[in-house]
Amino acid sequence: MWIHVSPNFSVSDIFKEMFEAASVDKEKSCRTFCSLDILEKESKKKLEGKRFLLVLDDIWCDKDFDKQKLAKLLSPLKLGERGSKILATSRNKDAFSDLGPGVACTIFPISALDEKVFLELFMYYALENTNADDSDKKELKDIGAAIALKLKGSPLAASTVGGQLRKRKNDVGFWREVQDRDLLNETLGALWWSYQHLDENVRRCFAYCSIFPERHRLYRDELVKLWVAEGFIQTVNAEEDMEAVGRDYFDELLATSFLQPGGYHLGSFYYLVHDLMHDLAKKAAGSDCFRMDNGSRREVPRDVRHLFVGHEGMNIKKIFGLKNLRTLIIDGKEWSTRLNEEFFAKVFKKLQKLRVLAVEINERRVFRVPDSIVHLKHLRYLALRMFGQSKLILPKTLAKLYHLQVLILYVHDTEFPSDINTGNLTNLRHISGGQIGIYFPNIGRLTSLQTLKVFQVRTEHGHELKQLRDLNKLRSCLAIQSLENVKSKEEAHEAKLADKKGLQGLRLSWSCDSTCTPEVEAVVLEGLCPPKDLKNLGIMNYHGLRYPNWMVSEKNGGPKHLHVLKIRGCSRLGPAPQLFEFFIHLRELVISDCSWDCMPNNMKDLRSLKTLMIMNCLHLKSLPELPLSLMKFEVHDCNEVFMRSCQQVGDPNWEKIQHVGVNKSGTFEVRLPWTMTFWEESYDTDRAEEEDSPLL
Repeated sequence: MWIHVSPNFSVSDIFKEMFEAASVDKEKSCRTFCSLDILEKESKKKLEGKRFLLVLDDIWCDKDFDKQKLAKLLSPLKLGERGSKILATSRNKDAFSDLGPGVACTIFPISALDEKVFLELFMYYALENTNADDSDKKELKDIGAAIALKLKGSPLAASTVGGQLRKRKNDVGFWREVQDRDLLNETLGALWWSYQHLDENVRRCFAYCSIFPERHRLYRDELVKLWVAEGFIQTVNAEEDMEAVGRDYFDELLATSFLQPGGYHLGSFYYLVHDLMHDLAKKAAGSDCFRMDNGSRREVPRDVRHLFVGHEGMNIKKIFGLKNLRTLIIDGKEWSTRLNEEFFAKVFKKLQKLRVLAVEINERRVFRVPDSIVHLKHLRYLALRMFGQSKLILPKTLAKLYHLQVLILYVHDTEFPSDINTGNLTNLRHISGGQIGIYFPNIGRLTSLQTLKVFQVRTEHGHELKQLRDLNKLRSCLAIQSLENVKSKEEAHEAKLADKKGLQGLRLSWSCDSTCTPEVEAVVLEGLCPPKDLKNLGIMNYHGLRYPNWMVSEKNGGPKHLHVLKIRGCSRLGPAPQLFEFFIHLRELVISDCSWDCMPNNMKDLRSLKTLMIMNCLHLKSLPELPLSLMKFEVHDCNEVFMRSCQQVGDPNWEKIQHVGVNKSGTFEVRLPWTMTFWEESYDTDRAEEEDSPLL
């Protein structure tokens, strides 16, 4: 378990990270555990009797440091198996002086990087892969050595200053100017110099990151949407996509280490701002951005424009006097004070300059958004999240928010007025509602829409499949549900999926209890031909007797370079060799809950296939020859004899998977009865970089 400990860390947040890190199922979340005591008990259950290594990275120790919180943090760990270890890092050895009774610690001082090693690191960032020994780079290498000495061995300064130099690696004069800068003698000075060399709009976007807590997980697409809503993205080309420009800004911050890759959390890739960079962002933002969270004692500036509220200790009434507020983000998951309709009515009335409103409400009830939301005429970004079996009722006046660009509603059930005039929301580009989706009536009028995660076909007016016809700016992934409500190929073709060239992923699903005949399902799937550049395709609960022509023939306009194919619950459909003659670029294949009794023999020709997963296919008895490229193989909940054969040394099935384990790490594990896995521990670079994740 690797956990970063921020200066004002929350014990409950750390417990949540420990719980998720200790869970076998990495998709499992503990967000529903609403009290610290419950979190502590659940964390103890996870760790009891297990041997673990816990890394607590970057523990701060200043005059306000609460050592009792650190001791509280260690309480669940005492139930671990003998041999468990905790590795903690800090900038001050006094942080470890009192970890509670029964905790013995050994301190290892970390020495500075060797000068030669540091110079190599710096030149790696400054000259990229260019050979610094080349004669035309010799002068730059000599100048770089002088610059590196000024950075006092700080790896962060090396990556940041080096990243700026890399952008002008053919400008010797610029390098000499940097060499003469005294500003670089201190780490924060070097970072400030690097910040000043960013484009003005990129600087604004970076400074905005200061409203989030230290080490807050940032998701690229969510952050870009916020930047667009705030008006930070500028372009002289009216045809240029604002989100594309925002992603360029993000990539520049990433390339110069103002943002850093974090990892995967619940299936989504996130990024972080280093603590020193966070200090820099706060300095750059001045009084424009402010954060009220655990441990903050400062007064909110009256002229603040962007506010994050992370705990309920603040006098909430003070918010209503902030007349210049453009952003209000409230993380209310641990609040006991009710964020009720009356509170929102006051927000709508008093804070009419808001562009961004994002609130997380820790309640399970019916919540009715007041009609007075119409006062937020400048609102671009609206995100509401509620827990459990909550229901959110939206007013008809929502349609008068003409500037609204982003609507994110993470609620179990969302109710729109049936007569809401969606045609007024001409600027709405992103709709998201988690895995459940948002069932927006007459969505076909929103022709600027780029993000729509889920569309459920219904028989009532305003929810027909043809609503998708003109939404040709859709991007990323789209799941179409309840296809049993589509009755003909012509009706399916009305969706015009092939025209949605920006789509990268598509999931087509029928309900488990679909009453459609196999013949109807077959013609409907034939009419749902996706765009040719589609990368990820899933087909769920399809009971047709044949594959559509666009899946088995190059001449029928289907996707040409599919990377991921997932087939689940297709009980009548058998394996088709033509699939693997057409989809020869597959990298991942998942077959689940299907009645296949064999796999096609031509699978060995899938030379790009990295992952093969077979689940709950009870009739499968043997494996074909598998491609040498395979790095991950999983099979579980299948025929018992078949499962045994995959683990029986010398069996033909066992022989066919031996090359998988030795491709990279050679890892083999039996995880559960009759479940076996070969896998390579690596990031899946071909996976969509992130799902649309809740902001808070």
